[in-house]
Amino acid sequence: MHEACSPIHVKHVRDKLREIVGVSTNWRDHVKAMEERKLLHSLLSKSQKGLPPRRMKDSYIEVLLPLGSEPELREKYLTVQNTVRFGRILEDLDSLGVLICYMHTQNHSSKMSPLSIVTALVDKIDMCKQSISPEQDIKFSGHVSWVGKTSMEVKMQMFQLHNDEFCPVLDATFVMVARDSENKGPAFVNPLIPENLEEEELFKQGELNKGRRIALSSTSLLKMAPNADERSTIHEMFLSTLDPKTISFQSRILPPNAVWMEDTKLKSLEVCHPQERNIFNRIFGGFLMRKAYELAWATACSFGGSRAFVVTVDDIMFQKPVEVGSLLFLSSQVCFTQNNYIQVRVHSEVASLQRKEHTTTNVFHFTFMSQNEVPMVLPKTYGESMLYLDGQRHFHSMSVPVALKKDYVVEP
Repeated sequence: MHEACSPIHVKHVRDKLREIVGVSTNWRDHVKAMEERKLLHSLLSKSQKGLPPRRMKDSYIEVLLPLGSEPELREKYLTVQNTVRFGRILEDLDSLGVLICYMHTQNHSSKMSPLSIVTALVDKIDMCKQSISPEQDIKFSGHVSWVGKTSMEVKMQMFQLHNDEFCPVLDATFVMVARDSENKGPAFVNPLIPENLEEEELFKQGELNKGRRIALSSTSLLKMAPNADERSTIHEMFLSTLDPKTISFQSRILPPNAVWMEDTKLKSLEVCHPQERNIFNRIFGGFLMRKAYELAWATACSFGGSRAFVVTVDDIMFQKPVEVGSLLFLSSQVCFTQNNYIQVRVHSEVASLQRKEHTTTNVFHFTFMSQNEVPMVLPKTYGESMLYLDGQRHFHSMSVPVALKKDYVVEP
């Protein structure tokens, strides 16, 4: 499907994005740079029909992270266990997804793009059974796999050099949306034309993914009551916590090998500095993912009492942008467990230094695998019961349970 192309160095991804959007590298000049973007408004198409169709290979790109051949890069990606920081990989995937979409929507008559492309959703990241070593080169590849009117699905893969060939490490599906040059309203994107059966299958999968997300949203526990099986699960868990001595709904005790959900929380606070801004002077989505992931990993490790390994990341919805200068509050908790799997949910909200009210920006879902079997996590309240069922749903949406290999190590 893809034409051969030489990979670009990972450090050039952000440089290319700056060129395409025309932003300043100096925070003091960002207002002027955004003023200049206003002038690009006239280049926006009034309809999708006015844009030339594109092929999947038009947006295909390969990016090299040469940890093996350029050891000076390693420090940024290294964990204390001498593995690769998964949070850094999330940052790279986020930048790459945006660049891929700019390649799909490229207007060859103008160097700067009138579009503001932002991450809307991390649909899924599935790990393969390979370790990530900090001593071998890594390669990313990806392309646009489905297009709506203003949104694009991007498929990305990551490989690592092993015995002179690149072996798969992970598969990722992101959804990006196009906004106007000032990032104030939606903008049309080029249609996508599949060229063969394989591409038609990918495009069809993109349609199915969209339908699945709509269906999941309509059956969300925030909108609909749990189903009969879920209600039964919650009631049985509730009964297992009643004190047999008192025969009262009020006295609750922990069964053996169980932990109250309220005791699994970890929290953190980040001050959002200009260094972490994206090309639109908002906080970079990859930074938010890295911080949420690292907190989730710490939560899984402290809960399980041993090292935890990420298996799946799914359903990260970017609900609101985070402004530079915000206070970012992250709250992580274990919401479901099974055998040695730990499902962790991270809630992120922001507040400005001046105003006290908090606004939710993201909810993150991570599935970890612990080296040892972990305790059950038990809800006390109805709200926690809904978190438990939501965690269970995310856990069961995993593509396939992963068998933990000794060499399968992915750290924060």
